[in-house]
Amino acid sequence: MSDSRKRHEALLYHAKPKPGKIEVVPTKKYATQHDLALAYSPGVAEPCLEIAKDKNNAYKYTAKGNLVAVITDGSAVLGLGDIGPDASKPVMEGKGLLFKIFADIDVFDIEVDSKNVEHFISTVKAIAPTFGGINLEDIKAPEAFEIERRLKEELDIPVMHDDQHGTAIISAAALKNAVDITEKDIREIKIVVNGAGAAAISCTRLYLKLGVKRENVIMCDSKGVIRKDRDNLTSQKAEFATDRDLQTLEEAMHHADVFIGLSKGNIVSPEMLLSMAKNPIVFAMANPEPEIEYDIAVATRDDIIMATGRSDHPNQVNNVLGFPFIFRGALDVRATKINEEMKMAAVHALADLAKKSVPEQVNIVYDEVSLTYGKEYIIPKPFDPRLIYEIPPAIAKAAMDSGVALEPIEDWEKYREALMERSGSGNKEIRLLHNRAKSNKKSIVFAEADHLDVLKAAQRVYDEKIGNPILLGRKDVILDLMEEIGFTADVPIIDPKTDEESERRERFGQAYWKNRQRKGRTFTEAKKLMRERNYFAAMMVNEGEADALVTGYSRPYPTVLKPILELIEKDKGITRIAASNLMLTKQGPLFLADTTININPTAKDLVKIAQMTGNFAKMFGMKPNMAMLSFSNFGASSSETSKKINEAVSYLHRHFPETIVDGELQADFALNPEMLAKEFPFSKLNGKKVNVLIFPNLESANITYKLLKEVNKAESIGPVILGLSKPVHILQLGASVDEMVNMAALAAVDAQEKEKRNK
Repeated sequence: MSDSRKRHEALLYHAKPKPGKIEVVPTKKYATQHDLALAYSPGVAEPCLEIAKDKNNAYKYTAKGNLVAVITDGSAVLGLGDIGPDASKPVMEGKGLLFKIFADIDVFDIEVDSKNVEHFISTVKAIAPTFGGINLEDIKAPEAFEIERRLKEELDIPVMHDDQHGTAIISAAALKNAVDITEKDIREIKIVVNGAGAAAISCTRLYLKLGVKRENVIMCDSKGVIRKDRDNLTSQKAEFATDRDLQTLEEAMHHADVFIGLSKGNIVSPEMLLSMAKNPIVFAMANPEPEIEYDIAVATRDDIIMATGRSDHPNQVNNVLGFPFIFRGALDVRATKINEEMKMAAVHALADLAKKSVPEQVNIVYDEVSLTYGKEYIIPKPFDPRLIYEIPPAIAKAAMDSGVALEPIEDWEKYREALMERSGSGNKEIRLLHNRAKSNKKSIVFAEADHLDVLKAAQRVYDEKIGNPILLGRKDVILDLMEEIGFTADVPIIDPKTDEESERRERFGQAYWKNRQRKGRTFTEAKKLMRERNYFAAMMVNEGEADALVTGYSRPYPTVLKPILELIEKDKGITRIAASNLMLTKQGPLFLADTTININPTAKDLVKIAQMTGNFAKMFGMKPNMAMLSFSNFGASSSETSKKINEAVSYLHRHFPETIVDGELQADFALNPEMLAKEFPFSKLNGKKVNVLIFPNLESANITYKLLKEVNKAESIGPVILGLSKPVHILQLGASVDEMVNMAALAAVDAQEKEKRNK
């Protein structure tokens, strides 16, 4: 993607459809005058009076207990430096978004227009009653140290400067495991820290608490080794000054066991790595360019353990592993501070989590056969769903044990269950899907690339490295549209109707005719059909000239489906295809079937649809818990619909007892565990969260998914065709760019799965 295109896309993302990335959403009813009278005057007086009696009641009657302030003065923003409070606001909003999507914590971002330490501190103290916690962000050193120290001393809510402690906690967890893997003694390892800002100082302090000896640490800044005989050292730098006869980073690296980089890119040479001790540990955490490139480092030393701040290499040191879950645990016990015990609890919890068996969902996302604790997996992955229910309990317990928790947790199992419920955001599934598609890029045919929105989707697929697009359509139109939107990539453009494609049409026609010659097709007809883009595109996939196909944007679904069914064989053992939509709801992902193909399936058809949809859910690393839906519960009706559902469920129970499926069920009972357990304690779905809904007919499934999409704004991936031997997927007429991108990512993952299965 060109720099101008990146800039345009970033500005558009932040400006449309409404400016910014976060908003305030009401959590109470407000439809009637009665509701408003409770929300404001006169009803609001009652909680006000209760809080006046005891200010702790603010946690009971307001959002304070789940509200964190992300506060900055804009003096050290990302890699942008001192850009001021106004310019820092997009970053603070972004931090708020991460708090919400990873730990369900609400955020107000606060940008303070003051570089005066005393003024900044007094401002934060004055607004602190609003919040349950304070996240200091992007404040330059050494002021950041004093600001955090004072606020921690003078406020009775958790305060943390994430730039310092987030990096320190994640890298300390990684260091603990790296030392373990190399079988070194943490009390004896020699560490070189390059960088002496807030993050480097905090990291080093935490390493000392982990067992590293101060005399074994050499810290460098832009002038070289920080020595005791240097003039004008800050108190923080003086804390790690050495009297050893070393001047340069290169000298310091000799025989070092560990290199910690929090400085700038490409300042460590292969020769420096070669001078390090056996089994060196290198954390090159400068962004976007690490102190030494990952590929260079691992090529230079085959005994190295390497971590960076980047997501495209193993062992990413990413603050999102820490701050959302640390604040989650602190808020949940109403901790008065985030102390050293809580930070060390986070270190140990993260380190321990990396040693546990990794869920299949994580393996799928990162396209790994099996992530296993070792040199290339020393810390958990950012998309690991266990983080939300493993890290906060460790923080909460440390807060309780150290005496700073005002509301201790008594039922830990109930707390873990509540944390799991907080992770139900559907957008996480899209991130997982895209991430997995990127891990093994596939070629994806866009059969209608001469439509602007389709081309925009193909551009995003290319720019975001989701796949390699192949553009089908009128070449002159496609080129004009590419110029219009700034799509300059060198990607294949194919017009099936042109003379230059005659040889391929001939070859495709021959293959198609061979398959259909006993079904009424002539060779002439077969060659003629190859001028039509959907026939041509499907043959590209059939003949191995593309990995996947996405089509259907500009034509009705049945029209597009016909050539697909003629050309693409069913998968082994499949007698009838079906379609499912993955709906990304606030309660988590829901797989709905059959949404577009089988109008009135039989009981036998429903069995196959359920099995295929269950396998579709497994593609996302989920264990399918399936409810077969109707207008009645468990035989309460003798209608034909109820009978066929009961027949299908009975068949699955007899022949596939390991399958978690039950019905017939009304939708509310299927989705409300309390209702189900109370009325039908015998159901196989009790104690399970239903994530697959099988409908009795097409109209009910299609209406439901479109209602969810329009009324609840649930994002949809699909309809996804199930049961074909090739990854071919049909969009709904007029699909949005986002829907097309998501479908392309799914097509890529489908291609990955089929490739693995056919090896």
